[in-house]
Amino acid sequence: MHIPENYLSPATCAVMGAAMVPVWAKSIKKVALNIPKEKMPLIGLGAAFSFVGMMFNIPLPGGTTGHAVGGTLIALLLGPEAACLAMSIVLLIQALLFGDGGILALGANCFNMAFILPFVGFAIYKLIANRVEGKKGELIGAAVGSYVGINAAALAAAIEFGIQPLLFNDAAGQPLYCPYGLTTAIPAMMIGHLTIFGLAEVLFTTVIYAFVLKNAPDYKVDKTEKITKPAFIVLAVLMILTPIGLLAEGTAWGEWGVEEFLEMIGYTPAGMETGFEMSTIMPDYAIGNLPDVAAYILSAIIGVAIVIILFRVIAAFMHDKKKYAED
Repeated sequence: MHIPENYLSPATCAVMGAAMVPVWAKSIKKVALNIPKEKMPLIGLGAAFSFVGMMFNIPLPGGTTGHAVGGTLIALLLGPEAACLAMSIVLLIQALLFGDGGILALGANCFNMAFILPFVGFAIYKLIANRVEGKKGELIGAAVGSYVGINAAALAAAIEFGIQPLLFNDAAGQPLYCPYGLTTAIPAMMIGHLTIFGLAEVLFTTVIYAFVLKNAPDYKVDKTEKITKPAFIVLAVLMILTPIGLLAEGTAWGEWGVEEFLEMIGYTPAGMETGFEMSTIMPDYAIGNLPDVAAYILSAIIGVAIVIILFRVIAAFMHDKKKYAED
C-alpha cells in the first residue's frame, strides 16, 4: 500500500499533502491536550509495533505481497489522533531511510494509512463496542474495525492510482504516471486486502489488543510499566522474527520499479521515468554487504529505535498534566 515515487503526479501529491495539513494540526493539538508526557512513549511503542508489523510480508498467488499496518491498534489504545501521528512518523522514516514509499507521495500515504485507516477503524470499533457489552464487544470491534480500516485505506490508494491515467497523459495519449485505471487498480488492490492482508490486520490487531486488555486493563490511567515491559519483550521477539518477511517473493501491487513497466506494458510512463528520485541509505531494508537476514533485523532495530527515541524526546519537552483526559 506504500505508494512509491512518481506513481502519482506532482499535482496529486500536492493535493494529498495539503489535505493532511489540517489532519496533522488537529492531531497534534488533540494529543498535546489529552495525552500527558508520561504516556507519550506509548505512542512511540505503538509506532514501533506498526513499523515491525509492516516488515512481515505475506505472499499472494500471482507474485504480489502485502502486510498488516497496525494503525487501528494504536487508535484503540491511544486514540485516532495519536495513531495518525505515530503512523505519519513511521511512514516518514520508511520513506527517508528505506525507500519504502515515496517522499513526494508521503501526503498520500499518510492520508491512506495515517488518516483513513485509524479513524475509520476506530469509528467502527466504537460503534460495535458501544453496542456489545464487555470485553467481547471490544474484541469484536477491534477485529471488524481493523478489517474495515485497512480496506478503506486500500480503496483510497487504489483510487489515487486509478485516476492518474484519467487525468495525466502525454500527447500520444499514454499515461504519464501510474498506467492502470480504476477498473484495474481497484480489483488488484482490494482482492488481497479483502482476503489475506485484511485477515493479517485483524490477527495483528486483536492479538495485541487482547494481550493489553489482559495484562494492563487500566493502562490508560495506571503506570505505563504494566504495558511497556511485556510489550518490549514481544517487540524484541518480533524484530528477531522479521526475516520471515523475506520469504515472500515478489512485490506488492503498485510498488514495482520503473524499469519493470517496459516488460509489463511495453513502455515506461514518461513522468515516472523522469520524475523525482532520492537515494536512501538502506534501500528495501538492505544494508551494504550484510546478509539479507542480518540487514532485515538491523533495519527493524534501527526503525524501532528511532520512533521510540523520537517520542521520548517529544515527551521531554512537554508540560506535565494532572490527569489523562478522555473523550
